[in-house]
Amino acid sequence: MSNDHSQCKRRVNEFSGAIRDTGVDRIGDVLDEYYHPDAEWHGPAPIGRLTGCDEIGRGYWVPLLESFPDLEKNDYILFAGEFEGGEWVCATGNLVGTFENDWLDIPATGHATWLRYGEFHRVVDGKIAETRLLVDVLDVMRQAGYQFAPALAPEVVIPGPMTQDGVLLDEQDDEESEKTLQVVEGMIDGLHDYEEEGLDGMGLEKFWHEDFMWYGPAGTGTTRGIDGFQEYHQAPFLEAFPDREGGDHVARFAEGNYCASTGWPSVRATHLGDGWMGLPATEESVEMRVMDFWRREGDKLAENWVFIDKIDLLQQMGVDVFERLRNDRQYF
Repeated sequence: MSNDHSQCKRRVNEFSGAIRDTGVDRIGDVLDEYYHPDAEWHGPAPIGRLTGCDEIGRGYWVPLLESFPDLEKNDYILFAGEFEGGEWVCATGNLVGTFENDWLDIPATGHATWLRYGEFHRVVDGKIAETRLLVDVLDVMRQAGYQFAPALAPEVVIPGPMTQDGVLLDEQDDEESEKTLQVVEGMIDGLHDYEEEGLDGMGLEKFWHEDFMWYGPAGTGTTRGIDGFQEYHQAPFLEAFPDREGGDHVARFAEGNYCASTGWPSVRATHLGDGWMGLPATEESVEMRVMDFWRREGDKLAENWVFIDKIDLLQQMGVDVFERLRNDRQYF
């Protein structure tokens, strides 16, 4: 792993630390220090795309800090890699703060709230030039007492790695990084055998530990083991989107025992099956923004943190979650 990667990781890690000590009046200075002036920022619905430090501040950070004045940003996974010539740093963890004022029309609770995030930063000359960020907005609604649809699996505050070694600020062994990437890519290739072989033909046991943990987004939940993963997530998802295929990857790389991937979109599909998120099939074509973070243990994967921009996906399926929240909070 090159020294440039280490410098990029430490820079992004410093940015996370700076968020803990800032507020609405100082966030502009923090962004100026860590971002290029014309940086691209792509976030979850309903925020979307922002350009430049001023827009990033006004469109995302200022409203967030107004709603959670004591906000902390805690990365429990952070590592780096190259993808198509770009230097990337990815991170996932929790933003934690007291929900004092409404955010995105979600009613404030006055209680501690966990905002689960995944992010990819492309770093150029020591500053962030591009960010891809997903926040589990649907989970913030859940914590505020508004649940769009019952999840099949438990919805919990997602933990960091069992090994507590996910923040990789130092250099990692290149052979271990390549091994991790090969395991992940082999697993992904196996997933596409569903149409011909069905769930039992995917061969997940070749890639996943028997008791692996899959940490899913709100509306899906967290599962344990291959059977739990297939029953509570994979089978309902594939029944709803049987023709899914890969989309446009922004980055996929591994470092040490960790790998991460994202696309904008990551998946394209048609909503052909009933029941997912409690909805009937719409037969609409959809695109999904997805992020995955994996931890390898030995020759297999042990943990997987998953993000789906469900607000955006549901909008494509004809469901405006925020309109329902605004017009009839009792719906939830």
